[in-house]
Amino acid sequence: MFKKIKGIVEESVTGVHRLYQLSKAGKLCVPAMNVNDSVTKQKFDNLYCCRESILDGLKRTTDMMFGGKQVVVCGYGEVGKGCCAALKAMGSIVYVTEIDPICALQACMDGFRLVKLNEVIRQVDIVITCTGNKNVVTREHLDRMKNGCIVCNMGHSNTEIDVASLRTPELTWERVRSQVDHVIWPDGKRIVLLAEGRLLNLSCSTVPTFVLSITATTQALALIELYNAPEGRYKQDVYLLPKKMDEYVASLHLPTFDAHLTELSDEQAKYLGLNKNGPFKPNYYRY
Repeated sequence: MFKKIKGIVEESVTGVHRLYQLSKAGKLCVPAMNVNDSVTKQKFDNLYCCRESILDGLKRTTDMMFGGKQVVVCGYGEVGKGCCAALKAMGSIVYVTEIDPICALQACMDGFRLVKLNEVIRQVDIVITCTGNKNVVTREHLDRMKNGCIVCNMGHSNTEIDVASLRTPELTWERVRSQVDHVIWPDGKRIVLLAEGRLLNLSCSTVPTFVLSITATTQALALIELYNAPEGRYKQDVYLLPKKMDEYVASLHLPTFDAHLTELSDEQAKYLGLNKNGPFKPNYYRY
């Protein structure tokens, strides 16, 4: 297959992680474009889209109210930030777990209690995973949850919640409706598992066309760039989308909001040492 392929374009966190692993091991045979870490994809798909789809997914499956509910969100990356912002606005009490001290400090400054999962697992009403890791919610955690606790995953693959550990003879599974299972313990305790631990916003809600437009445009441009690149520009490695293209994707979507972009004068551009048409920020800039 690889002999016929000119390049790879990957837009999922986990997929990109695998590509870097292949590259490090010297097993990547073609150039790959990491679209996930382009700013337009990160902010729109991971932050703004999840900010809306977390509520949508939970409402469609459980018809619950969010006010006063205690929620623990595992992971405070872009997805976690979006989920927390939405739930906080709805009046939920939000706890966050995090391994990275920088993300953890951001969570504290945004007004969330930073805890270990073990500390709050008995009292929370909803557990949401968005770490991209595996075994974040284990059987031990599931055993200690209270009756009626809702468990769902907004992270990447279905490895975050250890669903396999629930398929044992002593637990009864009851399909309540599409994508909603009750897992019942011998003492009658139930937890509500959504989409069997798969991605909640892909399984139980929808991704808005506007967000898809942004991610699809970014991917299309990455494909065009790889295909048209002169021989030797891209070697067998993982590359980020050039910032100029990121800005181009964003500018294409501004007319939707009837937004008017200010243009730099020649003098201003010279003062900042920029090209009038961008790129406007250095590669290390964190939006």
